[in-house]
Amino acid sequence: MSKLVTIYGGSGFVGRYIARRMAKEGWRVRVAVRRPNEAMHVKPYGVVGQVEPVLCNIRNDASVAAVMQGADAVVNCVGVLNELGKNTFDAVQAEGAGRIARIAAENGIQTMVHLSAIGADANSDSEYSRSKAEGEAAVLAHCPNAVILRPSVIFGAEDNFFNRFAGMTRFGPILPIAGGDTKFQPVFVDDVAKAAVMGVLGQAAPGAYELGGPEVKTLRALIGEMLGVIHRRRAVVSLPRFAAAILAGVFDIVQFVSFQLISNGILTRDQLRNLQKDNVVSADAKGFAYLGIEPVTTGSVLPDYLWKFRPSGQYDAIKGSARNLKA
Repeated sequence: MSKLVTIYGGSGFVGRYIARRMAKEGWRVRVAVRRPNEAMHVKPYGVVGQVEPVLCNIRNDASVAAVMQGADAVVNCVGVLNELGKNTFDAVQAEGAGRIARIAAENGIQTMVHLSAIGADANSDSEYSRSKAEGEAAVLAHCPNAVILRPSVIFGAEDNFFNRFAGMTRFGPILPIAGGDTKFQPVFVDDVAKAAVMGVLGQAAPGAYELGGPEVKTLRALIGEMLGVIHRRRAVVSLPRFAAAILAGVFDIVQFVSFQLISNGILTRDQLRNLQKDNVVSADAKGFAYLGIEPVTTGSVLPDYLWKFRPSGQYDAIKGSARNLKA
């Protein structure tokens, strides 16, 4: 019988790519999610019955243990960018990660891959970064041989980075950003999935890996690249820190007074704190080179999914050709 991997958050942005690759490796894949009915898109990743979404709440021991029964390996991809309800940074990224690792150890599961983030720091003033670091520590306390992946900002067809900024260009000639000089090292989602699969297959040594793409660019430069791909001209305005703090505070207040019916998907105060620090691979960190993976550039991927934000969408290139013919 083929081996089984349980992927917590396996229907999410990164998890789905890991699930697809694990299915191609011949493993049975159990995708543990809060809403299995919304995760049916993972089933065609393998043959009938090979990839199955199952109900799981990582805040509950019994729920985590139930979907881990019989597994040979576990992968944790669960994370949040904004706290909503009981899904706080601590509950999900610190306690949830520790719970998965503890139950894996109790079940004798030797292989665990944990998705963290560059910038994870127990002393950070950002709750996101602090909880990520606490999650790493909790995982290693129970699974010292775990593989921990710390990617920079991840891009891909379903990302919440380039898609968000590209969507904002539809609302006017000015595109305001916070932390325009902050440096990032964008990494393609499938490259992260490759690293995770190597961890599951035992092809990556235990330890932490910082994953960044081949290019380091400021946020302003990345926005400029995105604007070139979608063929739009916008005035990119980098907000002063005090102005960005006011806006983030207003957005957070709106979420609070609406009893979270309106989610702050634009900019939170915690995200603003993270934007004060560069998000790049450390000079002494193990990364893609150590794993033998050559990461792809943003320029080779962005046109594949940002075309829908062009003025004429999929017809933009055709209209451009027609204009050249007239000329």
